[in-house]
Amino acid sequence: MSTALEAVGFFMSVASWLIVGTALGNDYWKVSSFSGSVIISNRQYENLWHSCAEDSSGVANCRDFESMLALPGHIQACRALMVVSLLLALVSIILSVMGLKCIKLGSTTEQGKAKIAATGGILFVLSGVCDMVAVSWYAARVVEDWNNPFYGGIKFEPGAGLYIGWAGGILAIIGGAIMCCACKRVSGGAGGGGGYPAAKIYKSAAASESGTRTNYV
Repeated sequence: MSTALEAVGFFMSVASWLIVGTALGNDYWKVSSFSGSVIISNRQYENLWHSCAEDSSGVANCRDFESMLALPGHIQACRALMVVSLLLALVSIILSVMGLKCIKLGSTTEQGKAKIAATGGILFVLSGVCDMVAVSWYAARVVEDWNNPFYGGIKFEPGAGLYIGWAGGILAIIGGAIMCCACKRVSGGAGGGGGYPAAKIYKSAAASESGTRTNYV
C-alpha cells in the first residue's frame, strides 16, 4: 500500500511542477475588466514579465518590463517565489526518484530510501507553499486595486494564470504530503529491527504433570 501511495504522491507532484511552470509562462495573470457603462474596444492583460494590449481584431502587442528595479516590490517578490518554487520542485523530483521503493539504486536500505523520498516530499510541500504565496499575493494586490475608489488606473481582475497557479500549488502540497505519509509508514514499520524481520520464538508445549504422573493408591 505504501508503494502505491508513494507513486500517487510522486506523479501528483510532478504534475504540479508542470502546472506551476505553465502558470509562470501564462500571459493572463490579470485582465482588464469590462464592468461598467464604458464600452472598451481593446483588452489589456499582464503577467510577471510583460503587459499586452489586444484590439477588437484579436491582434496583441506586448511590451516587456524593461527594468526589474523599477517594478513594484510585490512583482519582484512573486517572480523570485515562482522561480524558487520551480527549482525546489526540480530538486524534489530528483530526490523522489532516488527514494522510490520501486526503483533500485545501489545498496540503499529501505529506511534510507524512505528518508530520501520523505525529504523530496517535504521539498514538494515547500515548493507548493512558495507558489501559493506568490499567486495569492499577486491576486490580493489586484483585488486591492479593484476595490480602491481612488485608484485612477485601469481596473484589472484575476486572470487564468492565477487559477492555474493555485491548482499547481494545491497539487504540490497534497502530493508532497502523501509522499511524506507513505514514507513515514515505511520507516515506522521497519524501525526497531534494523531492517530485519523480527525473529520468531517457538515454545514447546510443556508436559502436564497431571497427565504424566501415575497415582498409586
